Amino acid sequence: MRSEPSPVASGRWAWVEIDLDAVAHNIAEIASRVQASEIWAVVKADGYGHGAAAVAAVALESGAHGVCVALISEAEHLRAAGITAPILLLSQQPPELIPRIIAADAIATVDTVEFVDLLLAALPEGAALKIHIKVDTGMQRVGVAPHRLPELLDAVDRAGTRVKIDAVFTHLATADDLDNEGVISQTAVFDAVLETARNSHRDLMNGAKIHIANSAAALASPATRADMVRVGIAMYGISPGPRVDPLVASTGDLDLWPVMRLVARISHLKPVVAGSAISYGWRHRFVTDTTVATVPIGYADGVPRSLGMSGGAVLIAGTRCRILGVVTMDQLMVDVGHLRADQVAVGDEVVLLGSQGSEAVTATEWADLTGTIAYEVVCGISPRVERVNRRRVGG
Repeated sequence: MRSEPSPVASGRWAWVEIDLDAVAHNIAEIASRVQASEIWAVVKADGYGHGAAAVAAVALESGAHGVCVALISEAEHLRAAGITAPILLLSQQPPELIPRIIAADAIATVDTVEFVDLLLAALPEGAALKIHIKVDTGMQRVGVAPHRLPELLDAVDRAGTRVKIDAVFTHLATADDLDNEGVISQTAVFDAVLETARNSHRDLMNGAKIHIANSAAALASPATRADMVRVGIAMYGISPGPRVDPLVASTGDLDLWPVMRLVARISHLKPVVAGSAISYGWRHRFVTDTTVATVPIGYADGVPRSLGMSGGAVLIAGTRCRILGVVTMDQLMVDVGHLRADQVAVGDEVVLLGSQGSEAVTATEWADLTGTIAYEVVCGISPRVERVNRRRVGG
């Protein structure tokens, strides 16, 4: 058996390595692309599965102006971890959470008159709160309808100095397909809404920042960058989508480093014979004698159950090794019959996501094989797989 002590407290032979220097590098790369626009790091869903507090801290150290989350509990977690920078809640929260928003000094996203009134009623005497107003220009998920923005602005105006509009924003539904007419139409709607708002509430809108772009738009659509950009998936070293890549490449090099590496160790080796089958349902049958390695990680950890049936592979000794049959809850099996005996042993490293030698398996590869997107892949890596934060030595 060739192995070192497990790097995680549980001693489990499966863990996630988070390259925090890659976060810093990616922020610098994105900053060089968006130039004057502020970068706000999106760390919702525990930093897309990468660890929100550690990623937020490094992003802020590297030039991000603030961070974005989805839930007040996520903002509270960051505050408890020592994050003092601005934290934006990306959508309006349930009214009963307003006291927690105030206590966490989070920036509330607002899209209804009622929420403004409730905020004002809950604010302690002499206190003030910054808000961002979200306008629904076509995503049709959340946000104030364009025609109702004036009455929302009236409500904020009535609140006086106690509720301050820090920004107005919208969200693009087709940002990963920038040739789609949706980007053009949504941007046009938003521009018209802003013009109306500035004409009707000039003092109120004075100094309010504008933001539209997520990672895809920030990298490939200069017209959407505005005062700030919300950078999520690109910060984690993952392409926002295949339609974005050519546009990014056409405007200069962008070198993003993957932040997540999903690693395990071989727990069992056995010879198998031609004609036998493996895993639940015997979905894979061997046509030749070979050797099988068992890896102690499965779909409960975020490895898609169908990955083996759709052509998924892991890296062992810098070589691709095919996953066999269906992935089980806690384990999966791979074919290592093409490796030399001195290349594979119990305890050897197995890379499920990330690089080993000159080979790499990416979240985008998993996504393509299983019919989803890379966002879902990294967000889906279970919390039961412990995270280990690493810094590069020597750059």
